Amino acid sequence: MPKEKVVKLLIEGGKATPGPPIGPTLGPLGVNVMEVVNKINELTAQYRGLTVPVKVVVDTETKKFRVEVGAPTTTALLLKAIGASEPSGDPAHKKIGDLPLEKIIEIALIKKKQLLAKTIKGAVKTILGTARAIGITVEGKDPKIVSREIDEGKYEELLTKYEKGYQEG
Repeated sequence: MPKEKVVKLLIEGGKATPGPPIGPTLGPLGVNVMEVVNKINELTAQYRGLTVPVKVVVDTETKKFRVEVGAPTTTALLLKAIGASEPSGDPAHKKIGDLPLEKIIEIALIKKKQLLAKTIKGAVKTILGTARAIGITVEGKDPKIVSREIDEGKYEELLTKYEKGYQEG
């Protein structure tokens, strides 16, 4: 039975280096650190500019490894989507940006493994809640209104288009 060692890291997407924390942590396990760094960068390139949780699983006998990439936080994905560096300190009054509903759906698809929602509709409403909390409007409206419109069936056609992709994953 293989002996596995799991190393959990937080890495900026696409910017892993063999220096700390990766090199000193993985070096003693006998893996080729540059190979691991290159694999991490390849798998996290789409999250450039965001901090991403990464797990490196090393078989200590064969020195083979696999890299598992988690998703950035919902807040980080929303902030990146509007080009802001931090949330509004006062979401009730200060709005920091507006996103189309399609972008909210895209974030819901990225986060689906971490969300408890069973449907794309539920996942989108979860992301809308975070958007509202940090001062982002959606389709020019308070996300609470967009959430109500989803319940009323306003975006049914758009959500149906993404439901299959949400269910398969």
